[in-house]
Amino acid sequence: MNLDTFFQKDTYLSNTSRGLISGFVGGLAGTAVKSLIEEFLPVRKIEQKSAQLKIVDDLSTKITGTPISLENEALAEQLVNFPFGASIGAAYGYGKKDKDVMNLADGLIFGATTWVSTHETSLPLVGLEAKPTDIPIKMQANELFAHIAFGITTEFVRSFINERMKRSQQGRRN
Repeated sequence: MNLDTFFQKDTYLSNTSRGLISGFVGGLAGTAVKSLIEEFLPVRKIEQKSAQLKIVDDLSTKITGTPISLENEALAEQLVNFPFGASIGAAYGYGKKDKDVMNLADGLIFGATTWVSTHETSLPLVGLEAKPTDIPIKMQANELFAHIAFGITTEFVRSFINERMKRSQQGRRN
């Protein structure tokens, strides 16, 4: 059995593989869209470091004895963003492994719950971000918007990739 035939099957293993792969790719695309939006809509004060940068900065200091240089901060931040987005995208894809049809409402919910579970709860709890009550509502709205765009993009790409993988063999027969 070749890979195309494997992905076309409607079995637990095939559905799971398609879900993980399509969700992973969707998460990468969603992260790219979220990062682009955050270039135009402020999600934190200019002098404030992101949670991602704090993590990489702390790791760099422990390993090399020096924090990340200013010119490498943007890259360092994305070195956390993209793997995280791809990972939660893969988990989302796994959760939707038996649902081939695109549902943008699911993507909206995915993006909003990602925002709530990170920026509104876990990051403030571990001290990587200020409490939500200390962040201006405009910046919170921008962050929520970016996360909703992340979720919708993840769902759109997940659905598209999943469908292409499932139909790849059928297209070659025609």
